[in-house]
Amino acid sequence: MVINPETESWCSPEKVAGCPPYHTFPNGTRVHRTNNASFPFDAYHMYCAPGNALHLEEPYNLCDAYSNPQPQEILQIIPHPVWGHYGYPTKKGEGWIGDPRSWELDVGKLSQSLYFYQDPGTKPAERHWPSIDLGTEIYISCDQVAEWIVSDFDIVVPKLRTKLQ
Repeated sequence: MVINPETESWCSPEKVAGCPPYHTFPNGTRVHRTNNASFPFDAYHMYCAPGNALHLEEPYNLCDAYSNPQPQEILQIIPHPVWGHYGYPTKKGEGWIGDPRSWELDVGKLSQSLYFYQDPGTKPAERHWPSIDLGTEIYISCDQVAEWIVSDFDIVVPKLRTKLQ
């Protein structure tokens, strides 16, 4: 999530290449990026597809092929009411300088609802999130310093259901 309040969405009805093809609401409703009335364009900063995707939906943007040895897929979200269900900031400025509150984030539920590319006709990818990457990235700026504090976090592992014999 990009929480810098000066960050603007690169995803819009006029620039759908910067949007993921679909958005999934917490109730499971899925909307296509061409549905101007329902797609939350302002919830996304940018999306770029992996360079090895075989059937990308036009128009699309590819990620920087030179920044990683593996094809990348990057999705950046920004504060918006659609993320509130998962505990994330819903308005510009929340979670930024001067907003010292703690946040209880449901990273797993959010991750399940985000769009990730899948070649048509292939077995659905089983996605595992084996690590947590917390931190900040300063993007295109001059001599700036960032402070990122994590005071506490819990990892909730749901009980596995076992079949009774």
